[in-house]
Amino acid sequence: MNEHRTGDGPTVPGSQWYDADAGPLVRPYAMTGGRTKPGPSNVRFDLIALVVVDDDPPGPAEESLLGPEHRALLALCRAETQSVAELSADADLPVGVVRVLLGDLLESGFVRVSRPVPPAQLPDERILREVIDGLRAL
Repeated sequence: MNEHRTGDGPTVPGSQWYDADAGPLVRPYAMTGGRTKPGPSNVRFDLIALVVVDDDPPGPAEESLLGPEHRALLALCRAETQSVAELSADADLPVGVVRVLLGDLLESGFVRVSRPVPPAQLPDERILREVIDGLRAL
């Protein structure tokens, strides 16, 4: 097995990009090319948005051009439909990085995103006050 000693900390199997004292050696901005917004369309990924692999994704040749983090997210999505928050946890990446990477995958046609159902409209505050006043009058 390929083990590396990282700093004065314990040996981490197969991890040349992790330092036990400093954490990951590849910083989030390096994974996204310094970008903080997901794609030119500035799509917003809610934490509970569901991500699935597209029914007709680009072929293996196009996928081989993706970075390792993109491929890791695709592998997780192929295993099962997951939310953005779950992908972040399972890939051990910050949510901001996952959003940018998912934006790339969405624009390239690799994934589809199901937007969460918007919460029910809350009643107008005026109506709630009238109900409270009515109950107090009883």
